[in-house]
Amino acid sequence: MLVRTQISLENELQRLARQRASDIGVSLDEYVRRLVARDLAHPQTGADVACIFDLGISGTSDIAREKGSMIAEAFDPRHGELQHD
Repeated sequence: MLVRTQISLENELQRLARQRASDIGVSLDEYVRRLVARDLAHPQTGADVACIFDLGISGTSDIAREKGSMIAEAFDPRHGELQHD
């Protein structure tokens, strides 16, 4: 049994979705049903760890040698401050 559901899409998104549905030979309704069914059949279980690689440039820092200090600084922002007597 189908239940009627109303969704709102921006004009361009609706145009593209209708075009995609037409390209594969189905109605917009069927296209959306398939997308929802596919998403629910294969839910994401977590983030891909590959997303953390190549995020930036370390510059002149030596992460391998200074990692302990960098981790300490991340947990205690006062770490590394000059001590004044």
